[in-house]
Amino acid sequence: MADDAYRVETDPLGEVRVPAGAYRGAQTQRAVENFPVSGLRPPAVLVRAYVMVKLAAARTNRDLGKLAADTADPIEQACRQVLDDGRLIEEWVVDPFQAGAGTSFNMNTNEVLANRANELLGHPLGSYATVHPNDHVNMSQSTNDTFPTAMHVAVLLEGALLAAVLDDVAGALAEKGREFNGIVKSGRTHLQDAAPVRLGQEFAAYAAAVGRAAGDLRRALDTCRDLPLGGSATGTGLNTHPDYAAKAAAHLAEIAGLGLRPAADLQHAMQSMAPAAAVSAALRNLALELARIANDLRLLSSGPRTGLAEIRLPPVQPGSSIMPGKVNPSLLECLNMVAMQVVGNDAAVAQAVAAGQMELNVFMPLMAHNLLQSIQMLKNFLSVVCERCLRGIEADAERCRHYFEASAGLATLLNQHIGYAKAAEVAKEAVATGKSVRDLILEKGLMREADLDAALEARRVTEPHDPKP
Repeated sequence: MADDAYRVETDPLGEVRVPAGAYRGAQTQRAVENFPVSGLRPPAVLVRAYVMVKLAAARTNRDLGKLAADTADPIEQACRQVLDDGRLIEEWVVDPFQAGAGTSFNMNTNEVLANRANELLGHPLGSYATVHPNDHVNMSQSTNDTFPTAMHVAVLLEGALLAAVLDDVAGALAEKGREFNGIVKSGRTHLQDAAPVRLGQEFAAYAAAVGRAAGDLRRALDTCRDLPLGGSATGTGLNTHPDYAAKAAAHLAEIAGLGLRPAADLQHAMQSMAPAAAVSAALRNLALELARIANDLRLLSSGPRTGLAEIRLPPVQPGSSIMPGKVNPSLLECLNMVAMQVVGNDAAVAQAVAAGQMELNVFMPLMAHNLLQSIQMLKNFLSVVCERCLRGIEADAERCRHYFEASAGLATLLNQHIGYAKAAEVAKEAVATGKSVRDLILEKGLMREADLDAALEARRVTEPHDPKP
């Protein structure tokens, strides 16, 4: 590029060429050049959360008399433009894999907001005499307390949206549980025939699993409400007003629309990333449950001619480039892959949480990236799975009944009527001959048909009851 395509800025290491029209500054430009790692940019919710922190800081410093109104006001206006209409969001360019603690991301935020504030005052980009990235936008702050605070806010905002989606998923599964409640089928343990269950019971249990995971996620998210904001560099509150932490947390709570509070121990809140670990673990456990449920649904819908085919999934796309008419459980396969990625993300978060040292954990950018990626993947895709798959599942009641009557596990129900030895004999013969247990019982005259029908009534064989001879 020609020289006029750049402007020259200076930082503590010397001169840096910055693209002339960019709102970022020297330190951000160094990070762009130093960390071309993934090609990814920070998620918008993390940018917004960090801007909220800067807005809360500017208001607090103005309230406490540390920042003059004619400096605080343009900073606030720049923040509001980012938050209200997404202006300049593309100016956050630092790779998620960057220098420790998120210093580059913090400076990216400071420089963009300072440049926009100066521009609002009529000054050219790169002139920081009036509004300085460090002296004014970063006043009373350090990367060390602002990055985890922004991470908490972003995780809370996105996590609440995911929890709402989980409520929808659990509701859809529960509705199928009610719809399928009268359909009796063969249960399976060890992937072998077992005592019967109702299809509705299986789906009700899936709903319970998702509902429990949603509750666990909400409880983990609550741990993010305690903020390290105000801890400054090492949790001591260096260069902050005694009232800064409480007032900044109150401003941030109002801006974000969240219940937030300063941590009781700011040093602990900066040393320990336990809230990140808790949320990540809740996401991992959710992913494990979702993978298990997806695997069950794929098995239950397998076939349709040569598999179980007890349920039918809504077709969403052709399943093969070579086999005409083939339809795969594509959404559930994708859900499995999402779950695998979430589990992998949690492994990285766990290692990062454990790697903190002394007064700071420098691996917060990795935590933020993985947590938000997991939340966003789950939030985005579970909505699709719920609407395009779960709500449209149909049951093949006749197929379920056929397997129920053909299952060798059916003999278990008849122990109290014909005795264990005869029941075992019938079960063995059913496997050897392919005849149903029901047919063999009647063929051998072991029970009258009316008594057998009563003994095999759906609720009687799938719920506790007081046996009658």
